[in-house]
Amino acid sequence: MVQSSTPARLRRGLGVWEAIGLSLALMAPSMAANINPQGTASSVGRAVPLAFALATVGVLLVAYTFVRLCQRFHHAGSVYGFVGATLGPRAGVVAGWSLLGTYVFYGVVTSTAAGIFGADALRVLGIWPDQPRWAGFALAAIALLGVLALAVVRVRGGTRVLLTIEGVTVGLILAVCVVVLVRLAGGTAPGGHTLDASVFSVAPGTGVSALFLGVVFGFLSFAGFEAAATLGEEARDPRRSIPRAILGTAVFGGVYFVFVTTVEVMGFGTDPAGIAAFTASSSLLGDLGAEYVAGWVGHLITVGAAVSAFGCALACAVGASRLLFALTRDGVGPAALAEVSPERGTPVRATCVVVGAMYLEVALAWFALDSAPFTLFQASATIGTLILLVVYALATIGAARLLFFSGHREVAAWEVVVPALALVLLGYTLFRNIVPYPEGGAGSYPAISAAWILLGVVWVLTRPGTARVAGARLTANDGLGADLTPPG
Repeated sequence: MVQSSTPARLRRGLGVWEAIGLSLALMAPSMAANINPQGTASSVGRAVPLAFALATVGVLLVAYTFVRLCQRFHHAGSVYGFVGATLGPRAGVVAGWSLLGTYVFYGVVTSTAAGIFGADALRVLGIWPDQPRWAGFALAAIALLGVLALAVVRVRGGTRVLLTIEGVTVGLILAVCVVVLVRLAGGTAPGGHTLDASVFSVAPGTGVSALFLGVVFGFLSFAGFEAAATLGEEARDPRRSIPRAILGTAVFGGVYFVFVTTVEVMGFGTDPAGIAAFTASSSLLGDLGAEYVAGWVGHLITVGAAVSAFGCALACAVGASRLLFALTRDGVGPAALAEVSPERGTPVRATCVVVGAMYLEVALAWFALDSAPFTLFQASATIGTLILLVVYALATIGAARLLFFSGHREVAAWEVVVPALALVLLGYTLFRNIVPYPEGGAGSYPAISAAWILLGVVWVLTRPGTARVAGARLTANDGLGADLTPPG
């Protein structure tokens, strides 16, 4: 570590592909396509692809916010910098703290998923057939060790690993989808299933409310597409490469999810029996690969899902460490966490803290609560997503204020419709997650999400001096590695 009065700087040198690698890995399309569509099917039945198509529209509306902000600003704190510059430092600190929480919870989600998929792969391959209940937790802990090792090295190498891992897995999934599609078209599919356009229409009796509840699960599949924004101080040309990475990831995700879910639903069948099997599947593409191609293909996809989950956990650690680095650099937290390793050019201490927080949550569920790995997966996913919806809303409001109500409008007036529609979507998505209020253990998820956000609110209200210092550093172009001054 280096002790210096000179503000810490991250090293520039990343291109658009490294930025895409981080966003793509955190979105984890291969993992999401295996476990999220089941939730959509429970609400909309056969119309899963329709729900994902509507979710794509919504995500592109939110992507507009990040593209416009990244064209003007580049900051390691992502929404902390964006919201701080547009809505004020207090709102910025709350947004940054909230997104930090989302990335930490998602790191737990994805490391646990890596453990679950990994344990399943070891079981079906006969390597570890008789597994104790804690097998998934043990493999999740091992995965987090790998995450820490890769997250502290130069980001260029880490993000290339992420892009390679996800690219190989997505390629395998698409190959299986093509085989399934060919067999459906040729009339050789198991169960007599064929191409069926009804997947783009809701079954009789399915209401609009149920359809948009299904859209919620589609929207959650895109979570993390904006992660490239945390590399704003490490990209060579951030005002071009970061917006391209964010928009490109959102567009790719939309095409990918709609295509894959279309094949998945038709592959299982659109009749009640097929939808029931679809909803109950623990690995949609693994099951399809085994049934339509060969058993070993299904096993390979399960292994690929585990590797994809690991890549997503790594992306979460990278994004969270940059957020923590940016917050502490501006006085919101211990200054020691704002140091950059001179050998690696990365915030090593901040990385150790965020990965340690992930370990703490896994250990709590494993030893104190004696819960199952999937229970931790589900809880952390819900908590992190509810926080993320609030973060997206703050960023959207900030972008609207900057672009249309600052007195220096540089975009067409009609574009105000885009953030307005995005806010409607975010509000309704949040509403559908908390009304009616979940019962049982799930009732704690919204409470924990609200508590995390309120911690940030209490901090800025009780420490106004900290918020003022953060605001001064956000708006000053003084060599901190952040340029929050609009071009021109």
